[in-house]
Amino acid sequence: MTSRPVVVYPDESIQKALHIMSQAACHHLPVISTEKHLIGILSIVDCRRTLSERLQETYQPKNTVFANSILVSSAMTPAPITVEPDTPIVEAARLMLEHSIGCLPVMRGETLIGIVTRSDLLIAFIALVQKPVRSTEV
Repeated sequence: MTSRPVVVYPDESIQKALHIMSQAACHHLPVISTEKHLIGILSIVDCRRTLSERLQETYQPKNTVFANSILVSSAMTPAPITVEPDTPIVEAARLMLEHSIGCLPVMRGETLIGIVTRSDLLIAFIALVQKPVRSTEV
């Protein structure tokens, strides 16, 4: 899990969100209200779909005027599936596969405390596979 993820607000532009993603080197941004409640997720895929274009490696859209005119609220996925900090990693992976999503916000009650991404799951898998096996383990 990535603790304290970078977030975006629904009234910000797609252009600003792409800049934030580029600076944070991430592909998903939790969208929070002014009251700090999670209301959605904005992914790089959402941005591509909304802008109807492939983005450059720097996350720069071809038409920045258009990207500045579109709000995050119109491109985000509302009411995302979430998990709690004690959710087993296998359950998080199952949810991501079953719903074809790339991340899960991690909530403690009403508070966003992190985000689990495909990359996080792969890192955990690699760590598990590389763990030395004792002779007593199957």
